Amino acid sequence: MKHLYIIFLLFLPSVASAQKLAVAKSVIECGRTGFKQPVTATFELKNKGHRRLYIESVKPDCGCTDVEFPKEVGAGDKFTIKLTYDARQLGRFHKMAAIKSNASQQPVYLTMKGIVVAELEDYTGNYAYKMEDLLLDKNELEFDDVNKGDAPVQEIHIMNDGAETMTPTVMHLPSYLSATVVPEKLFPGKTGTIRVTLNTDKLRDYGLTQSTVYIGRQLGEKVSEDNSMGVSIVLLPDMKSFDAANKANAPKLQISSTDIDFTNFEGKSKKTAEVILENTGASVLQISSMQLFTRGLKVTLDQRKIQPGQSTKLKITGIATDLEKVRTRPRILMITNDPDHAKVVINIKK
Repeated sequence: MKHLYIIFLLFLPSVASAQKLAVAKSVIECGRTGFKQPVTATFELKNKGHRRLYIESVKPDCGCTDVEFPKEVGAGDKFTIKLTYDARQLGRFHKMAAIKSNASQQPVYLTMKGIVVAELEDYTGNYAYKMEDLLLDKNELEFDDVNKGDAPVQEIHIMNDGAETMTPTVMHLPSYLSATVVPEKLFPGKTGTIRVTLNTDKLRDYGLTQSTVYIGRQLGEKVSEDNSMGVSIVLLPDMKSFDAANKANAPKLQISSTDIDFTNFEGKSKKTAEVILENTGASVLQISSMQLFTRGLKVTLDQRKIQPGQSTKLKITGIATDLEKVRTRPRILMITNDPDHAKVVINIKK
C-alpha cells in the first residue's frame, strides 16, 4: 500500500509546472506626468502553460494605484494588466503590484516608475507631421554619438486632432528600444508625449544601426508606410586607448568637404562628387565603417587604410529619382580610428 501511495504522488499533476506566466517587461518607466494627472502603465503578459490561467488577484502596494486585469486566460493566450497611479503626490513614484494566480505558488511582481511634477509644461513647438488625425512634431528618431552603457531618450510630442479618443502606441520595437506614452488615453484636442529609450548594451555593432517603428493611434492598428517612423543610431567606438600621452601617435583625418550639393542634376539622372580623405597623423588611418542613412546614394572608396601622409578619394553618386522620394535627411556616415574624428558625417543637400 505504501508503494502505491508513492506512485500516486509521482504522477500527481503539478500546477506550478503546468502553468507559466511570462511578463514581457516587468518594470515600466512612465516618465513625467502632471499633478493629479493619472498615468497608466500597460504590461503585456502571456500564459505559456497548457492549462487555463486563473488570476486570483492583482494587489497594488497602496490605495493610490488602480488595477485592471482579466480573471481567466486561455492556454497560450496573451493578455494585459494595467496599473494606474493617481499622481496625487509630487516627486518620484515607484509603485508595485503582486499577481496571485494558479501559475505559481509565489506572486509575480509588476512595477511602474516615474515622476509627478507640479506643472507639466505644454509643448509649444509645431506639429509638422500628420498620421491621419494624430499630429507629431517629428517623423524620425536620431540617437547620435552614443556610447555603450548610455540610455538616451528621445521624445515625440503628439496631439489628437480628431473627434475620437486615442490610445497611442509604438509597434514593432526592436529589442534595444522601449517606449512609454503619457497619457495612455489621448482625448480629442489633447496633447501627449511618446518617450523612446535606447538600451545601448543591446547593440552589437559600432557605427550606424537603422530600424523602423510604427505609431498606432489605437492598439492593434495595422502598420503601413503611412505610420512608419525611421530610427537611426550611431554607436561610437571606444577611444580610451588614445589618452593624452599617446595621442601624438594617433592617425588624423583631414577631409576636403563634409557638404555635397545635389540640388541641381541639370536634367541628368545621376550626379557624382569627389571628397579627398588625407591622413595627416602619425599612424595608419582606418575607415572601419561606411554607411548610408538613406537610399539614392552610392559610394566608392579607393582605400580603407590610409598611410601617414597619404590620401584617397571617396566618390559619391546621387540618383535623382531616388533622392526625390526620401523623407529623411540624406547623409553618409564614416567611422574611423582618429580619436578626434571617430564619427564623420557627410551631408547631402538635395
